[in-house]
Amino acid sequence: MVIKNVSLETVCGVTSVLPKNTRPEVAFAGKSNVGKSSLINGLMNRKSLARTSSQPGKTQTINFYNVNDALYLVDLPGYGYAKTSQSEKEKWGKLIERYLHGSAQLRAVFLLIDIRHEPGANDKMMYDWICHNGYEPIIIATKLDKIKRSQIQKQLKLVRDGLQVRPGTQILPFSALTKQGVAEIWAVIEGLCAEETVPEMRLTEGK
Repeated sequence: MVIKNVSLETVCGVTSVLPKNTRPEVAFAGKSNVGKSSLINGLMNRKSLARTSSQPGKTQTINFYNVNDALYLVDLPGYGYAKTSQSEKEKWGKLIERYLHGSAQLRAVFLLIDIRHEPGANDKMMYDWICHNGYEPIIIATKLDKIKRSQIQKQLKLVRDGLQVRPGTQILPFSALTKQGVAEIWAVIEGLCAEETVPEMRLTEGK
């Protein structure tokens, strides 16, 4: 996909009114240090629109990125950071749940998992919670460049078994360093939003 223009259009905190967008949305959830900002920057072909930080737990809002005036990439607050207070975690959880239930345009939720490690309890809880809220998460296995090619299938199985994913669940390997996986992720996104966004994307690509 050719990215013509992107912008951080809306930022929502725990007391914010969620936007009533008219374009499709795809959301990204993941542990605080799993590389969510790097993934979103990679998808948007930008270096620092989604801010990365050495301090986990930095994203405490829901951020809506407008892509080509055709769809939104939605960055959800990271979870699992030990230094975050329980009350803060509960607030973020309610914010995310309010979004999952309240968005009329949400097409899918992508859950990011570090391919190097077996999914932790927080990952499994988030996977089950997203399913409970009516979505079947698409898994993105991040940090692909950190393992050897010969280890990929073994680690993907570790992710699949650790989350106990439902049959047919897609798991897409991704590297922020090499950008491997960007085309595959966009193919899934375009498929999810096809009826509304593909004509506009094709017009953009033809320019």
